[in-house]
Amino acid sequence: MALTLAVSCGRGGNTAASGGKDLELRYARNITITEYDSLTLVTLRDPWDTTRNLAKYALVDKTLKGKVSIPQGAVEIGVPLSNSIVYSAVHSSLIEELGAAAAISGVCDAEYVYSPQMLAALKSGKVIDCGSNFQPNVEKMIGLKPDAILLSPYENSGDHGKVSQFGIPIVETADYMERTPLARAEWMRFYGRLYGKGAEADSIFNITERSYLEIKGKTASSGRRPKVLFDRIYSGVWSVATSGSVTGAFIEDAGGANPFSAYSDAGNVRLSPEKVLVIGGDADVWFVRYAESERLTLADMAKDNVMYTRFKAYREGNVYGSDTRTSRVFEDASFHPQKVLANMVSILHPEIKLPEAVNRYYEKLPAK
Repeated sequence: MALTLAVSCGRGGNTAASGGKDLELRYARNITITEYDSLTLVTLRDPWDTTRNLAKYALVDKTLKGKVSIPQGAVEIGVPLSNSIVYSAVHSSLIEELGAAAAISGVCDAEYVYSPQMLAALKSGKVIDCGSNFQPNVEKMIGLKPDAILLSPYENSGDHGKVSQFGIPIVETADYMERTPLARAEWMRFYGRLYGKGAEADSIFNITERSYLEIKGKTASSGRRPKVLFDRIYSGVWSVATSGSVTGAFIEDAGGANPFSAYSDAGNVRLSPEKVLVIGGDADVWFVRYAESERLTLADMAKDNVMYTRFKAYREGNVYGSDTRTSRVFEDASFHPQKVLANMVSILHPEIKLPEAVNRYYEKLPAK
């Protein structure tokens, strides 16, 4: 769709940015990308208040940065990025896959980085450990003089503290607040354009979409829909998947039933363990994502909280664990959801024959 957009420019006066074309996004609802001759305008809708925008970015070729009139309220980012700080291993993994790992100079939460290439870069000092997501080492970050910082926003988090005070563009990676796996994965098309890898990102997404829909289609006619439970108690509460969440969509698309589908907001909902037991205690299959020093067992779970033994899936031995230190379940669920979906289908519906080898993100937990 061709657009003519009259904008108030950040560098004085008014100008007309004409001939813009919206990039067709088939699933993502919280992002729009409009391409013009001189810039690409990216608008992020606030997923917690859809009447307002979370952020707006004007992606400008580095050679033209400072020379192009940009829309009022948009943050100018010179692309392709060549020196960036990435908070999440999920996003650094995608950037590496796109062939732009050299453009990452710093990461947060380095203990969750499992990519051999990124671990080697951290060890050699080519990539700097900038501390934790919630308490980053601002001095290290400023010292790197990054082109941009990629971080995930949270509801009611306000600004980003000292990090937002130095004029460095902050890219809000709010993909996790989309409602379906393909909607979240489609954000790779935005990230690809940040790093000059738009064509590569488009190609990867097209493959992802085609494979995901093929697998999803195989569960559509299944009459049996096992109830599915996810994860465990953390800090006294249990975050369960709503029908409006990515995880909730995974359950449905894999041919399962979500006991918590009555909750429809995007993201998860935090419930008391007692309420989870009442609503989801009869779940047939239980998926647990964990990062511990040793492989998780049913005995470990019972030792952690005896309440777990009251769940049907626990009693019948249908608990499947994914060791996030080695399985890449978070990275692939975000941008290669077809791979995780295939594994879930193989567990929920072993009678369904899938067209390709299935990665084993989840494996049945041993008794002890």
